Amino acid sequence: MNEIEVSIVTPMHNEELCIEEFYRRTDAAMRKAGYSYEIVLVNDGSTDDTERLLRQICEKDPKVKGISLSRNRGQCTALYAGLQNSRGRWVVIMDGDLQNLPEEIHLLVEKIQEGWDVVSGQRVNRSESRWLRLLPSRIANWMIRKASGCEIYDMGGFSCVNGDMARGLHLREGHHRFIPALIYRIGGAVTEIPTTCPPRFAGKSHYGLSRIVDVLFDIVTIWFQNAFKQRPVYLFGRIALAFFVFASLIMAWVLIEKIFMGVDMGTRPPFFGAILFYLASLGFMSTGFILEAIGDTMDTVMRTRPYKIREILNGENSSEEGDREPPLSRGSDR
Repeated sequence: MNEIEVSIVTPMHNEELCIEEFYRRTDAAMRKAGYSYEIVLVNDGSTDDTERLLRQICEKDPKVKGISLSRNRGQCTALYAGLQNSRGRWVVIMDGDLQNLPEEIHLLVEKIQEGWDVVSGQRVNRSESRWLRLLPSRIANWMIRKASGCEIYDMGGFSCVNGDMARGLHLREGHHRFIPALIYRIGGAVTEIPTTCPPRFAGKSHYGLSRIVDVLFDIVTIWFQNAFKQRPVYLFGRIALAFFVFASLIMAWVLIEKIFMGVDMGTRPPFFGAILFYLASLGFMSTGFILEAIGDTMDTVMRTRPYKIREILNGENSSEEGDREPPLSRGSDR
């Protein structure tokens, strides 16, 4: 793995008009930067000429690794496949439509050598529609910052990630939208630098307003994952306790009226309301316990570690060597 410094991972779906230009400019930019590199292009079930062109590129350049998925699975799954098949010390994630400039890859790589785990490209002077792309993007990024606590202003796709951490991520559909937040959650050091965002080189965008609902659910998910120290029982337990206390107050009220005023309680709406709140309390608590068991099972099976070791002092060789930060190169310091 140490033989390759930089892996460029790029999902592509129906990008026949962009793929050759993307390869040419990326290859030229990396040669000029002087890093050892590989280019990992993931064909996400394209129905145009993307796969044929990818084969041609791979045949003439061994530094290009082509991965073709059996069918279209979405950007996040394609990115996940690319990350898992990368080998670089640092992984650069970028789109294939050339709105992320290959000529700026070296800026991200140079910054990450200062000791960061993620360097995100903050797009400036974007040429996209203000109402269809810019405003929704800014709102979504603001919500992600509030939900995750990660102060990255642009969670967009152009970023450079510590290779071991990138390959250790378990990405589910939609997670590609906030990789810096995922790294931040486990203790990674994140930052961003300004990058340019020109118009698409060719073809049509695959994004539309229909994804707004998906993004909203993704943000709610990341809030839930970051809230209450990733313990579902803390959240659902609090809700269950609130329902239980409220039900108990109602029940105490109807009991007092029954004892001291002789008011029948068995047929009154407040009595049945209290019963419903007791049942809801039991349901929320049960949900919390079930989610706890599922989370423990997933962590055990996937060997998930919710932390990142920065340094071990006076310790023997650890079995968690992969969790440590790699030594810095090219004379940079933290």
